[in-house]
Amino acid sequence: MKKLIIGLLLIILLAGRAVFTGLANPLVAMQVKGALVESGIGENRAECMAERMVDRLTIPQLWKLRQGMAAQDGEPSGGYGLGELIKRLDRVDDSEAVAVLTTSAGLCAIGIG
Repeated sequence: MKKLIIGLLLIILLAGRAVFTGLANPLVAMQVKGALVESGIGENRAECMAERMVDRLTIPQLWKLRQGMAAQDGEPSGGYGLGELIKRLDRVDDSEAVAVLTTSAGLCAIGIG
């Protein structure tokens, strides 16, 4: 039992180090890109946005974005308009994360990102 606990702690420490030193950024970027594609953003634009977002936001901020933008009870999962988008962005409650998301979307849409 003691070996199992030590092994789990070692795995947690290594994973934490990978996240905080940036070694896990490619994996995190893949997850962000996948979430963006699922929400209806094109693959090339999603890849551009994911790279920018992972460089500028922390893991907890990315998690808040994902949770805030997810459809809740009675909300459409896709094909919604500007009003629904604004409601979901307001739910995120992190102005930096929203700013990075919107600027990334804009810059990647016009090809500067």
